[in-house]
Amino acid sequence: MINATMLMEERLALWLRERFGAVAPECQERCPERCGAVRVVPSTNPQFGDYQCNDAMGIAKALKMNPQEFARQVIDVEAPPFIAKLEVAGPGFINITLSNGGIASTLRTLAADPHLGIAQRGAGRTVVIDYSSPNVAKPMHIGHIRSTVIGSALDHLYRAMGYRVIADNHIGDWGTQFGIIIMGYRHFLDKERLVESPIEELERIYVQSYGKAKEDEAWMEACRAELVKLQAGDPGNLALWQEFIRLSLCEFDRIYERLGVRFDLTRGESHYNAALPGVIERLQAAGLAEESEGALVVNLDAEGLGVAIVRKRDGAYNYATTDIATVLSRVDEFAPEKIIYVTDERQQLHFKQFFTVCRKLGVPETTQLEHVWFGLMRLPEGTFSTRQGNVIKLDALLDEAETRAGRILMETRPDLSEEETQRLERAIGISAVKYADLSQNPQTLVTFSWEKAMALDGNSGPYLQYAYARIRSVRDKFKEAFPDANADAAPLHLDTAIERSLALKLLQYPSAVTAAADACKPSTLADYLFGLAQAYSAFYQQLPFIKAEPGVRESRIRLCGIVAAVLKDGLTILGIATPERI
Repeated sequence: MINATMLMEERLALWLRERFGAVAPECQERCPERCGAVRVVPSTNPQFGDYQCNDAMGIAKALKMNPQEFARQVIDVEAPPFIAKLEVAGPGFINITLSNGGIASTLRTLAADPHLGIAQRGAGRTVVIDYSSPNVAKPMHIGHIRSTVIGSALDHLYRAMGYRVIADNHIGDWGTQFGIIIMGYRHFLDKERLVESPIEELERIYVQSYGKAKEDEAWMEACRAELVKLQAGDPGNLALWQEFIRLSLCEFDRIYERLGVRFDLTRGESHYNAALPGVIERLQAAGLAEESEGALVVNLDAEGLGVAIVRKRDGAYNYATTDIATVLSRVDEFAPEKIIYVTDERQQLHFKQFFTVCRKLGVPETTQLEHVWFGLMRLPEGTFSTRQGNVIKLDALLDEAETRAGRILMETRPDLSEEETQRLERAIGISAVKYADLSQNPQTLVTFSWEKAMALDGNSGPYLQYAYARIRSVRDKFKEAFPDANADAAPLHLDTAIERSLALKLLQYPSAVTAAADACKPSTLADYLFGLAQAYSAFYQQLPFIKAEPGVRESRIRLCGIVAAVLKDGLTILGIATPERI
């Protein structure tokens, strides 16, 4: 049953489902999947109406009817009041033009909803999102930015839809590198530098020890021996390892605070060490593991995925074993509907392999396993290598962003106090870096450009922040001029094409959020927000607000308020700050 609390796309889809059933009652029996999944989407071209539905063609084909004739019969009825016009185009597309009253009433419903119309389909459901995942004893660098900000945006997207989200920072705190670091710590440590910059000093001794290990086999053997002692629980090595973790977590948390990123869990690979022998036993009991050249492997040739090593020749476990144990633990502890991993493109085969092994071990299909991979980020100079010691630190990138934002503010807002300038340069600079990433399709290589990231026009963080602040300024001016007026209670009038277009754009916000979450592409939401800001800019530039006639004036100020609410909500989901004044 259609009701006024439904958002427009839901109302249109439900009405069309009812019409399909009325024209062809047998469609529910003969093609229930098509009839039950009718979709209505915004038109890409205004000449085709406001919304379109293409499902009449598929249903007609399944019923062996003429698609055009079927579509004509569907719309040959008095439409509900929120629809102004229905047309059939091409082979059976149904084009829908809304009534201004229908747009206004639905927009009022959206604005009154605390979720701004975003369907709370995740209520009672859990998703685990594994992202960022830096390595202990190494500073976060530019290579960590994509996993961190994309993962955080997905975290917020799922929360916005009502999901219980477990954001898990699965840090690298185990492995062969710790033997190398322990040797470096014992032979190359500068205690004063450790106090001043602990993670930089740990990285320095790692690079020096790693370089020596490449040239001196005896040194490498000594590193391996230190690792064996650590794995065996040697008190001295264990204490060093725990100190490396403590120092690293302090550094990571400081960076996350700058980025506005929060986690529900921080569990290292070591958290699952005790479960690894049990994973091997399960693999062997299931007949999945076999010996190959002294190692234990799972043969996935039948799936076209090669061989996955689960235990090395020396008896050590590898990433696949740990990741399998992690999935099994998460399923038992959280019963998630979905587990999402956000890592770079180079790990695609690894995830395909261990996902396949997890299914073979009985991880239920009701728990979706998804790898959200992304292209690497580069500066124009090229790529970076941690081991060669020429990595660009994430701290340095964020410092530069704040510095550049400060220069812009000095030019555009010299009247600001020093305190206000510092607050804004943090909000603008760091958001510019984050948005420059999030506005890109994740599955592309990103060449970072300061000019594009800091631009005050175009699809950038500062542009959207300025658009929001400008709306807040307009609303404040209205309150000053008309202190007793309540624009938010005024009727909405959509008397011009610009107002109507802006209102239609606002109605698309909930679907932009769900589409971004479903595709695991925050860029979908970023594109929507940029389009909304452009629509508002046309509205702002071409129509009078405060000087408009009474009634129209309040309607336009109310529309401004709804745009501000949607921009703020969408930018917050992306992790972008929204200063009230710039």
